[in-house]
Amino acid sequence: MSVPVLLQGNRWTLGETTAQHAPSDKRIDDPEVRKALIQKRLRSFCRRDNALVVHELGLAHARVRVDIAVLNGVLHGYEIKSDCDNLNRLEIQLEIYRQSLQKLTFVVAERHAPKILDCTPDWCGVLAVWKGPRGAFRFDVLRQSSRNPEVSRFVMAHLLWRDEVESILAESGIAKAALRLPRAELYKLLVADISESKLTALIKSAMLQRQAWRALSQQMLCGG
Repeated sequence: MSVPVLLQGNRWTLGETTAQHAPSDKRIDDPEVRKALIQKRLRSFCRRDNALVVHELGLAHARVRVDIAVLNGVLHGYEIKSDCDNLNRLEIQLEIYRQSLQKLTFVVAERHAPKILDCTPDWCGVLAVWKGPRGAFRFDVLRQSSRNPEVSRFVMAHLLWRDEVESILAESGIAKAALRLPRAELYKLLVADISESKLTALIKSAMLQRQAWRALSQQMLCGG
């Protein structure tokens, strides 16, 4: 569904909703947006021992990456589209995001907002980011994110490494011979009789135990 988004004077106009903001002609790039997003929207997750914030998380065995992922009960991806980005790969990215992420928010420069709102499902959140006259970043919520009804447990399971899947299956009583099956078959076995919430918990537990991997991700994102 097409949603009109207009910048009129110093107000966003989104359907019947408006939000104040000062116009700016300053182009913003990915590193700037990423830093501001962490500081203003995601900082609290960086302080939690039971939450995981990951930089450039590969999905579906790195077919695409999402700029920032937060795993805290659900897997929530944040994809940045700055002034320096184009939307050429949006269709490809969105297809994998639909299957892999339980929630998704696009963080977009003003010029990308109309197309992102028009081309993405209603469950995708959209944050418009802009820089004020003094250089401070602001975020306007153009659409709230909600749970993705299209997520695939099989594709989500690709976030687990092979040895992690083998360990989970072994603990569940799967025969050792079955553990030598191709990786895709192991994922099928794993999700054959498991809920999405249980799978999410297994992924979170596995990722939290990847100590060096986790430390690097947290340091890159949160300045730890």
